[in-house]
Amino acid sequence: MAKGPPIRFKAVIYSLSPFEQKIMSGLWKDLPHKVEKKITDNWLNAVFFLTPLIGTTMYAKNYKEQEKLSHRY
Repeated sequence: MAKGPPIRFKAVIYSLSPFEQKIMSGLWKDLPHKVEKKITDNWLNAVFFLTPLIGTTMYAKNYKEQEKLSHRY
């Protein structure tokens, strides 16, 4: 293999201007509509996730309470 002259790479550096004040303004723009859309699009997934979680927690609390009451007398 023949060796050629070394290739020089130029580095590209991206930075924000310290004088730019509107960096994250797009995140907060129309926020209520974005949140509403996320909820309406994913409500079924939330139900399938939260139902077993809440059910298991309620069962465990009820079981613990019944266990405490059974040893009371």
